Amino acid sequence: MIRTLAVVGTGLIGTSVALAAARRGVTVHLLDTDAAALRTAELLGAGTARPAAEPVDLAVLAVPPSKVADVLSEQQRRGLALGYTDVASVKAGPEREVLARAPRPAHFIGGHPLAGRERSGPLAARADLFRDRTWVLTPSRLTSKRVFDRALELIALCGGVPMVMRSSAHDETVAITSHAPHLMASLVAARLGGRPPVTALLAGQGFRDATRIARGEARLWTDIIETNAAEIAGVLTALESDLGRLLTAMRDLSARDPRNRVRSRADLTDLLERGVAALEALPAPASGPLAAGTARVGVTIADRPGELARLLGTAAGYGAGPDTVTAPVAPHTPDGPLVIRFELAAAEADTLVEKLAAAGWAAVRENDAPGTSPALAAARG
Repeated sequence: MIRTLAVVGTGLIGTSVALAAARRGVTVHLLDTDAAALRTAELLGAGTARPAAEPVDLAVLAVPPSKVADVLSEQQRRGLALGYTDVASVKAGPEREVLARAPRPAHFIGGHPLAGRERSGPLAARADLFRDRTWVLTPSRLTSKRVFDRALELIALCGGVPMVMRSSAHDETVAITSHAPHLMASLVAARLGGRPPVTALLAGQGFRDATRIARGEARLWTDIIETNAAEIAGVLTALESDLGRLLTAMRDLSARDPRNRVRSRADLTDLLERGVAALEALPAPASGPLAAGTARVGVTIADRPGELARLLGTAAGYGAGPDTVTAPVAPHTPDGPLVIRFELAAAEADTLVEKLAAAGWAAVRENDAPGTSPALAAARG
């Protein structure tokens, strides 16, 4: 069992790990060369900046990919921990360096929690950042079972979902699911530069959704992309081919040449339909982590015209207007009842459940089993 933890690097991810562990009763020691970040994380309650008196059970290296091997080697020589893991989003390169240079490579396992925010730094950290999020582990050929088990304990403490992969397979996958999309978002966002002021007024939600991730800290992302450059280059090469087809189609369509119009429209439609099909094949995402001080309420409604409007009218009187609906109305099963979810202040959630239940709605706290919410039980009492 993890009783003591060290976190090296008190940015968004490191501080979030520390907060999650501290709230589960783990003694957390914080280390960072940035004194301001370290002090901020300590003031947030993520742990203590005091050195550990003896080696901690596990150390989490929350540093850029290119720094993992160096930091691991330094901390192993100092005897910081009995086991080590990292949270970098590139695995193969750091693993090779660890195997070549670390004093005790068997005491290390690569890790990557697939969670984050557009903001960086300790003030953006959340203890629930990793709840229900995939957390990849990439054990090397030397990783000991003890360290593997400690990493699994850490994931459980943080509420994550473990997945084991080879480091090379991980990097190939995140090149297309994370790294190339970040570059594309940055390229599109950069097109705003030098445009007339009116352009910003027309940057609607679609633009903001497509470019949101471009807000990531540039120096960190430079490190990530450089470390996984070979895999990203493969994705960009494939995109280059698609962009070539798309550009040809745009030129043909803008020229209004009837000889090429049918073919170009077909190419355009094919590219768009491939994107739709790929997204539809993705599994439905889990509900995201709740912000601090909020709660989620699920309400089952009958599939009758006007039923949703009636529910929203009732809920609005208890602080749950349409703007608090967190997802489209969706059935539990294809033929099952419809469920609408509200996210609102935790202090108001039980009142909403109680009032809706009294009005005849089947409402429960999202994280409660049906019928176990204290407010709902009292309302039915």
